[in-house]
Amino acid sequence: MITAAQLRAARALLGFDQRQLAERSGLSLPTIQRMEASDGTVRGNVDSLVKLIDALERAGVVLLGEGQPSTEGGRGVRLQPQTQESRA
Repeated sequence: MITAAQLRAARALLGFDQRQLAERSGLSLPTIQRMEASDGTVRGNVDSLVKLIDALERAGVVLLGEGQPSTEGGRGVRLQPQTQESRA
């Protein structure tokens, strides 16, 4: 699973705009826009989600699940577990 926030952050780390990610994933621009506008976990059909995640990983992004340790690689960024109110 991937959240909308992870998707936006991954795209920003790669320096891709939404159109570039759409082209690299084989998805339409409106699909990418809808996924990024999701509240929480990105929803979509399995094929589209697989294409999206594959494109991000091919471009060099490592997606970490909730609570998943990062034991390899270099520096990274991760949000601390907090409530939505503390981020506002």
